[in-house]
Amino acid sequence: MVKEDMNFKLKKIAKSSIIVFLGIFISKLLTYVYKVVIARNFGPEIFGLFSIAIMISGWFITFSSLGLGGGLLRYLSFYIGKKDIKKARYIYQVSSRTIIFSSIFFGAILFFLSDFISITLFHNQELSLFLKIFSFLIPLSILFSIFLGILLSFERIGWYSFIFNILQNFVKVFSLILLIFLGVGIISVPFSYLLGAFFTFFISYLVCKKYIQEIFEKPLLEKKLKKKISTELFSYSWPLLFSGVVYVIFYWADTFIVGVFKTPIDVGFYNVAITIALLLSVTPELFFTIFFPMITKEYSNKKFSTIKDLSKQINKWILIINLPILILILLFPGVFINILFGKEYILAENSLRFLVLGMFFNSIFSISEKLLSMIGKSKVVFLNILFSLSVNIVLSIFLIQKYGIEGVAFSTMLSIFILNILLAYQTKKHLLFIPLKKETLKITLSSILAGSLLVVLDWFLEVKTLALILFGFLFLLSYIFFILILKCLDKSDLLILDAIKRRLMSFNKK
Repeated sequence: MVKEDMNFKLKKIAKSSIIVFLGIFISKLLTYVYKVVIARNFGPEIFGLFSIAIMISGWFITFSSLGLGGGLLRYLSFYIGKKDIKKARYIYQVSSRTIIFSSIFFGAILFFLSDFISITLFHNQELSLFLKIFSFLIPLSILFSIFLGILLSFERIGWYSFIFNILQNFVKVFSLILLIFLGVGIISVPFSYLLGAFFTFFISYLVCKKYIQEIFEKPLLEKKLKKKISTELFSYSWPLLFSGVVYVIFYWADTFIVGVFKTPIDVGFYNVAITIALLLSVTPELFFTIFFPMITKEYSNKKFSTIKDLSKQINKWILIINLPILILILLFPGVFINILFGKEYILAENSLRFLVLGMFFNSIFSISEKLLSMIGKSKVVFLNILFSLSVNIVLSIFLIQKYGIEGVAFSTMLSIFILNILLAYQTKKHLLFIPLKKETLKITLSSILAGSLLVVLDWFLEVKTLALILFGFLFLLSYIFFILILKCLDKSDLLILDAIKRRLMSFNKK
């Protein structure tokens, strides 16, 4: 019965994954195009300044949210589920008023501190222009997060995905290219990003006003009840602020250290490496989008064997997809950098090698974080992140002095290893399994054998752009060959492939 139940879930994942993939793919593609256009048109220094400005504004946005973004989504969804629209209205009213005021306050602080931050911390006056423009991003980001949260709570997933993933990124790319064409200069970079945020806010507001108008009506509740709801909301939200700050620092700590101890040019090189390495995050994002709600439902029904089987199966797919990407980037980092960003960023080669190893390891074991959060062990996840963050900061500061951005990349890789080993251990402790299937070794061997073929070819031929495409195709064919020969696929995998094939055929008929 367990196997049949799992097969049903796998079919469901396969059928849904195509649609989910398209949304994620378009979003990631536009994001990459945006960064590539900046990097190629303005060079490493401006790309570095842009990365620093995004980091600083991201911190300010996190502080200004006061953790109420998560609180709004939780309680809005809760009361909508109970069909208590009056309480939902009040949640929207009290949370939105608070964080809008807070965002304006923090935006003003960033605006007036922009010169100080730019000169004192990063020793670059030009950064101030970016920070001043991005100070307006803070209230805009808070505003669109409110309305996107409403769309999610009312299960308007299509609108949410379109506005957040596609519209926002399309506006950024289009406005950036247009402004460059008009000869506006470096202001094109922060202004185009701001335009993306503005359109996201504007359209999400209009959609909410049209389709969810009831949320904007005045809540008619007693003062005592309002006080009770407010207390619950803020009690839940305040801890989220602290954890949110730690999460955002963990994500940007390496960029901050490079910016403080080196130059914006070095930040530009480093963030090119990060951008390419993050290709390996697309696959888990695809599967987790579908997987997490499903696994949570299975947990509520106490179907632990199904959870175990699903976790291992999903991790197997992530491994199969990400391993060849890892091998190609490890063998030819310079070619990837040249294709996407240009030769002037070639100094990021070794940093890319370290970071892509870290991201690969994270893609395989990040499912542990989802599982631990699912069973209510978010505190354990938080403490693990805090520890690995501390390791990363201390080691990065030590290594950057001698090894530059490569030292920071190594520190980041190591901290990711530590974090995911801890998470895997905690998963084993609390759920009694590690999300890896027995075929893991055979899949790894398949990639090594296929990669060895590339190494041999590289001895005789210089791998450039066209050659990489050809070699990559040959590598994938040999990889698939070894996957089949070594019998890495089982009946569950074949079920998925068949379901995907039928889904694609149904699209063609339509």
